[in-house]
Amino acid sequence: MYNFSVLDLSPIVEGSNAAGALANSLSLAQETEKLGYNRYWLAEHHNMPGIASAATSVVIAHIAAGTKTIRVGAGGIMLPNHSPLVIAEQFGTLATLHPNRIDLGLGRAPGSDMLTARALRRKLDSNDNFPNDVYELIQYLDEESSDQQIKAVPGQGTHIPLWILGSSLYGAQFAAYMGLPYAFASHFAPGMLEEALVTYRTTFRPSKWLEKPYFMMGVGACAADTNEEAEYLRSSQIQSFVRLRTGKPGKLPAPIHNISEHIPSNLLSAVNESLSCSATGNPEKVHKQFSDLISKYKPDEVIVTGAIHEHQARLKSYNIVANVLSNLTQKSKAA
Repeated sequence: MYNFSVLDLSPIVEGSNAAGALANSLSLAQETEKLGYNRYWLAEHHNMPGIASAATSVVIAHIAAGTKTIRVGAGGIMLPNHSPLVIAEQFGTLATLHPNRIDLGLGRAPGSDMLTARALRRKLDSNDNFPNDVYELIQYLDEESSDQQIKAVPGQGTHIPLWILGSSLYGAQFAAYMGLPYAFASHFAPGMLEEALVTYRTTFRPSKWLEKPYFMMGVGACAADTNEEAEYLRSSQIQSFVRLRTGKPGKLPAPIHNISEHIPSNLLSAVNESLSCSATGNPEKVHKQFSDLISKYKPDEVIVTGAIHEHQARLKSYNIVANVLSNLTQKSKAA
């Protein structure tokens, strides 16, 4: 493992609002920049009362303007929701304002329910245009060709690094075919992680962007001084995921004790399985969990996400995780 990064959904917590969430995201970005995190990615989700990063490129601009060195990007932009030209112009503008700091991760899912998807796109196409849209986007960000009639300005020639995101074999196959880096959403959908990773690494074709596979793995994290405190803090994310699963998404709830007494066992078990690619506990326990995950899957990079209700506790969690991952990164480089 070479690097570790942050995935932020800019959570809107109960008792606060989107303005507070965006202020907290900037605070977290500034703190994680100091701690040595490599990237700070934000995700596109729509019609979600607990997520403030729907206008992802705008939030990226907010974060990039308030930081100096950390890479900032999308993890990801749901490309079917947009025209490739618009995304090229948006991210071309970001890359022009913040040279060599912008990443663009691309997803194939809508990042919303179908009713919201219709509101976003107006006309839903039953055909899968994702591969063609990626090709078109690459052309807008690459050097201008002599026969190119439509140009992204800004955008053309910025060569923004593109990533393919996924939680199934499709993204792994496409990233391998294109010779692009691949990020797997194991932090909430670990079921196909192993198969997707093998597929990506064994079928990868070197490209002008990448000579060999580069795999980033999503890991949830909630670290605190004690195991008990970490489990308590993590209850916010579990409650939020339960609400999402049962069709009642909302703001990130306050933590509770004895969560098993509040959620039916079958539902709690299913949610814990979805969130199983994670590290929760005191520094020693988190170190072992990350070490086990890295040893098993050998990612080139880990991207950490953690929805914690209280902002100071969230900052502390990322601080503990940075110490753990700095140690593991140094061991990897020395091996």
